[in-house]
Amino acid sequence: EGGDQFEVVFADGSVRDAELVGADPLADLAVVRVDGDLPGTVALGDSDELRPGQPVLAIGSPLGAFTNTVTQGIVSAIGRDFPGSNTYTNLIQHDAAINPGNSGGPLFDFNGDVVGVNTLGIPTGDNGEPVQGLFFAIPANTVKEIAAELIENGEVIYPYFGIEFNSITQDVVAELDLPVDNGVLVLNVPEGGPAAEAGIEPGDVIVSIGGVQID
Repeated sequence: EGGDQFEVVFADGSVRDAELVGADPLADLAVVRVDGDLPGTVALGDSDELRPGQPVLAIGSPLGAFTNTVTQGIVSAIGRDFPGSNTYTNLIQHDAAINPGNSGGPLFDFNGDVVGVNTLGIPTGDNGEPVQGLFFAIPANTVKEIAAELIENGEVIYPYFGIEFNSITQDVVAELDLPVDNGVLVLNVPEGGPAAEAGIEPGDVIVSIGGVQID
């Protein structure tokens, strides 16, 4: 982010200039292009096949000083949303240690396929207490989709609905005596957004979009 010139350093120590094809701040991903033959590539695996408990390896350069550092862990959970963020969603949670400088590094399964791109961790809790083993990666299938969009269009366009909401759970149904058992409860509707223009109001319950049920 904010860079004007880019270089790629290969495993043999050679350096080449790189061109930024496109970046997606929401997915925390970018695509760069280099000329010439590549000394090696890694395959992107199918992240939908990941299961909790599956062993994984993370490779990166923690603190920018310890290049090619490998750490091992397991998949803790899939489909995680990062607390308090609308940006980081549907992440792989794992406990292979990553540190500043690891972002953008690959998360491998034991077949040697890249199943995710490491992006961030939680070092402390809300009250400053130390936290261990909470690390997150962008699934490889998301990477494939975002990279394809960046290569084709140079940017990624996201649909925007324009509400703040809570998912409807049995507790919410009981508390508010709602006539449905799934969907989302609209908490706030920012002015000028698509939902506001369509007449959506706080307190509304949305049970489907485009005929697709929100379950």
